[in-house]
Amino acid sequence: MNKIKLPTVAVIDYGSQYTQLIARRIRELNIYSKIFKYDITIDELIENNVKSIILSGGPSSVYTKNSPKLNNKFLEMDIPILGVCYGLQLLIHNMGGKISKGNIGEYGNAKIEHFSNNILFDDVPNKINVWMSHADKVVDVTSDWDVISTSTNEIISALCHKNKPFYGVQFHPEVTHTDFGKQILSNFLVKICRLKKNWTAENFIKDSIELIKNQVGDNEVICGLSGGVDSSVVATLLHKAIGEKSKAIFINHGLLRKNEVDDVLINLKSGLGININYLDQSDIFLEKLNKVVDPEKKRKIIGEQFVRSFESEISKYKKVEYLAQGTLYPDVIESGGSEQGPAVTIKSHHNVGGLPKDMKLKLLEPLRNLFKDEVREVGRKLGLSTMVVDRHPFPGPGLAVRIIGEITKKRINILQEADHIFIKILKETNEYQKIWQAFCVLIPIKTVGVMGDSRTYDNLIALRAVTSSDGMTAKWYEFKPDILDKCSNEIVNKVSGVNRVVYDITSKPPGTIEWE
Repeated sequence: MNKIKLPTVAVIDYGSQYTQLIARRIRELNIYSKIFKYDITIDELIENNVKSIILSGGPSSVYTKNSPKLNNKFLEMDIPILGVCYGLQLLIHNMGGKISKGNIGEYGNAKIEHFSNNILFDDVPNKINVWMSHADKVVDVTSDWDVISTSTNEIISALCHKNKPFYGVQFHPEVTHTDFGKQILSNFLVKICRLKKNWTAENFIKDSIELIKNQVGDNEVICGLSGGVDSSVVATLLHKAIGEKSKAIFINHGLLRKNEVDDVLINLKSGLGININYLDQSDIFLEKLNKVVDPEKKRKIIGEQFVRSFESEISKYKKVEYLAQGTLYPDVIESGGSEQGPAVTIKSHHNVGGLPKDMKLKLLEPLRNLFKDEVREVGRKLGLSTMVVDRHPFPGPGLAVRIIGEITKKRINILQEADHIFIKILKETNEYQKIWQAFCVLIPIKTVGVMGDSRTYDNLIALRAVTSSDGMTAKWYEFKPDILDKCSNEIVNKVSGVNRVVYDITSKPPGTIEWE
């Protein structure tokens, strides 16, 4: 899609583990932000309507030969710049100051004191706790800079330029462990950059409708529905933008949750009046996945078959040019997307890394720059039901990435039944809304059990439940023992072929939310 027209805060990524957090904190202030590689050009920044720059932290040292550098042309753009940690050191280094390795490092919780009336610290107490993560430090600055804060270790923790709107902090305001971190960011963005808080769901919907209309023109769009909130929001957004030129296709790949088909058709077709073409192609997908156990192969097979299925429908329409899908910002980041900074592929998302190279359809991804919580808010403003908007995320490959090992109809049925019981109990106990994502995983091992005084040798089910704000990080959910006990008893007693249930207490990182 065309570029979003809103004034943009460019978060320049130098490899920090907190880069995505910076972008999120800015979005939480209702200001639009986007992550870029550190080698982005001035022309690209202008094209993206960048009005402010934040330089992220990073693991390198500015004085080493191969460290990522700061483009000095950024300093000539006459727009406010905030350097964070490594970003601060880059600013000082490029403007004649000196950075060197400190006698001590500062990691984790630290205390700072600001001793000026600088606008960056408006409504912030003089002494606050902050989050540090650095070994290098600023040891010398030119006369153009004012030191406005130091740590209890007498290390410079914040500076501002006397003549230019340049600021730097050695700590990480984006991390929740930093007191008043959000206030500091707000001071910079609102009071210094004078940006308006106009990144709202309403404005996103308005702009997206205009962008979709301009891009699609007289052509038609096939929208791939999966049943989850992302594709449902895309389908609804397209319906509002181009009406009947959007053809929603719901393909049943045989890897959906129990009763998924009925739920989708009722909520979208009956509830919002969206015309949905339902295709049951479960046999085709299962044949393609026969004896495939590698998770990356599963994702790529499903991604390619989805596209082939959509392409086969083109003959029924005269002007179909686009395939619309619910790709989100975290999908792009985890798949090593090119729009971000230094990234490694954690797992290929079927809608990013799993699409065939010879795909005939052009991609339309209206949610590509949104985090999951932003998508939910857009869904609410579009009128989607609570059942759709608040349902837990469900991966495009469906149960294929929750069935570890070989996929068969029998194993799918076992997982569907177990998962249905788990989610039902969470709703009955009022736990469902407290959890970001909950599901069952079928493990490819069998265990010995005793049922009815007889020996059993059956399947193992793992329960997974996490809390998160955006899916980028997650903490395992602490259930009361009686809830886990109830889940275990009902699954073992009601799902044929299961005799053991375990609970996954791994956070993200080091694990991912999904098992595959």
